[in-house]
Amino acid sequence: MREIIAGIFICMGTIVFALSLLGIYRLKYVMNRMHAAAMGDTMGLGLVVIGLIILGHDVFHIAKYILVSSPIASHMIGKVEMLTNKDYDERVHGK
Repeated sequence: MREIIAGIFICMGTIVFALSLLGIYRLKYVMNRMHAAAMGDTMGLGLVVIGLIILGHDVFHIAKYILVSSPIASHMIGKVEMLTNKDYDERVHGK
């Protein structure tokens, strides 16, 4: 029964990753792409980690799964976009 529940969580995480990938390619503005990547990464990785925690047998393995799941790439992409894009204020603030 644990394997079935864990499999459901892992499959749901994979579906979220696929939808996030679709959003990254379909959206035109960098900040929208970053949002799709960050949300998909967080939700997808969270669901996969929950599935792996259900399958986990040891406290140390479960702790490693939780510690590894921190998406910071989207923060870096957003910061680079804000610092290097000349039209950032126009797009965000409408000036």
